[in-house]
Amino acid sequence: MTRVLVTGGAGFIGSHVVAALLAAGDEVTVLDSGHPAAHRRPLPSVITSDAPSDGAHSGGAPVQLADLRDPVAVEAALTGVDVVVHQAAMVGLGVDLNDLPEYVGNNDLATAVLLAGMARAGVRRLVLASSMVVYGEGGYACAAHGPVRPGPRVVDDLAAGRFEPPCPRCGEPLAPELVGEDAPLDPRSVYAATKVAQEHLTAAWARETGAAVVALRYHNVYGPGMPRDTPYSGVAAIFRSAVAGGRPPRVYEDGGQRRDFVHVRDVADANVAAVAATAASGGWRACNIASGRPATVGELAAELSRAAGGPAPVTTGEFRLGDVRHIVAHPGRAATELGFRARVGLAEGVREFAHAPLRG
Repeated sequence: MTRVLVTGGAGFIGSHVVAALLAAGDEVTVLDSGHPAAHRRPLPSVITSDAPSDGAHSGGAPVQLADLRDPVAVEAALTGVDVVVHQAAMVGLGVDLNDLPEYVGNNDLATAVLLAGMARAGVRRLVLASSMVVYGEGGYACAAHGPVRPGPRVVDDLAAGRFEPPCPRCGEPLAPELVGEDAPLDPRSVYAATKVAQEHLTAAWARETGAAVVALRYHNVYGPGMPRDTPYSGVAAIFRSAVAGGRPPRVYEDGGQRRDFVHVRDVADANVAAVAATAASGGWRACNIASGRPATVGELAAELSRAAGGPAPVTTGEFRLGDVRHIVAHPGRAATELGFRARVGLAEGVREFAHAPLRG
């Protein structure tokens, strides 16, 4: 039996991870700050394997309410722990740049305090919840110049409806390709910059301590228990909230943005596999956690509206400069190194998600 500490374990993804670890027979404890960007209600006192996102239950994983930036709380939570699964973070694009200190504090400073505490406690195994946002734009190829990296998006282009990135050398349209873990990191939002910093911090920590780290680069995670519509929600939750309220999902740009939507139960399974992998070998490595079956944002909205019997989506042409056009993962490394393959197809997952409860 492995003793696991899950930071952020009362959140959307974290609670599913806790449930999966408990089902795998691990002993799990949770440390969560209850940050209002993710929680509108008091945290449960316990998370169980059969109800990962509601209420308090007997047994399961006890939840400790504490800020990860508190070294005393971190030290206490690490007592007797074999491996840490670090899910705690502020996510999404947020409201505006006034959120910047909160992102850096909760994501990077908190990670630094956790790593320092793990070094003191002799805990040498870590699974990090990273994100596809570390790549910026995904992979692209030009017919004339081969694989290229598009430049930053330009407001005038987006305002004119020119959403597809051009080749930086000839200006011709690019074809999107799968992005692998060895692609350059190019964060294009505050959140993305904090996730890159987390990866660098954990890599430095692994080199200094001889520890094992698996960074799981989640793609677009969706499923039961997502937070309701907030500035920090993912697009699936925003669409789901609209449909539940009888409103058409509002699709930005032209709806042609390609993403890889991966179900939260698959993400939880990937974490269980990563915990096992930290026991098998040391060093730092990253793995894309994705379905391997891309879809457009417009397709997701239409599928969700059909499944819920709601109004058809509206394509608005609006945009956010911090968004990227296409980001689709190559899932091969997770299959090879973790033995992980996503099992939930988009149509199946969306049918469930259309009627599943959201986090209030």
